Order: sequence, then structure tokens, then C-alpha cells
Amino acid sequence: MTTTTDLRPTGPAPRGGGGRWHPVCSYDELIPERGVCALIEGVQVAVFRTFAGELYALSNLDPFSGAHVISRGILGTRGGVPTVASPMYKEVFDLRTGVCLDDPQVALPTFPIRRDPATGRVEVALTHANRQ
Repeated sequence: MTTTTDLRPTGPAPRGGGGRWHPVCSYDELIPERGVCALIEGVQVAVFRTFAGELYALSNLDPFSGAHVISRGILGTRGGVPTVASPMYKEVFDLRTGVCLDDPQVALPTFPIRRDPATGRVEVALTHANRQ
């Protein structure tokens, strides 16, 4: 697990949320189907890159165990939905929405994520709605 603590806001705030973009790492440093954890403004964010090259960012906090372990989860799909399974109790979460597919009343906060085309850096934004 990689934790990045030296993050400086960059770029304009994401639309509609009031947050700022924070660099996490270069796109090439993300190993497909493996997660990393970034500490952004005191919030642990699990960042994933799929084999198809898609990027996802969710809270690293497993709501069932209370442990910060989602970045160590196993990526997969369920019914065409990209997922991550918690390494603790194996609950499965939709990478796009954060909703638990095993208990839809539970969801992980998700974060805007992008690849900056100019620098190749992966950036995540915290917004007022998704801060823990």
C-alpha cells in the first residue's frame, strides 16, 4: 500500500463541489487491478486503475469492519459492474457509486478523479459532500 502525504492542491476547483484537485501519483505508477491509498486533507482515499485504464476513487474506510483497508481489496465485476471486495469481510462495492452490492443501504463515499492530460498525473478532489 502506498500512502502519499505531501499533496498540494492544483488546478481549479471541481464543478459543483467546492473542492480542489490534489495530485496522487503518475498514471503509470498505478498498477492495473491494484489499489493505493492517498491521504488527502486527512481523508484516506483508495485509488484504483482497472485493466481497461479506468480510474476510481473511494473512501478507504471499510464501513463493516471500521478498518482502512479498501485499497487492499480485490477488483472484479458483478453483472458487468466494476467492483472492489473488501479484504476484511468480503463485502463487494460498486467502484462507480460506492454502493455495497451485498447491502445496498451501505455505501462508500466516492471522489472525483481524473488524469491530467498535460502531466499524466492522477488527481483526486474532495468535495463538501464526500468529506468524512
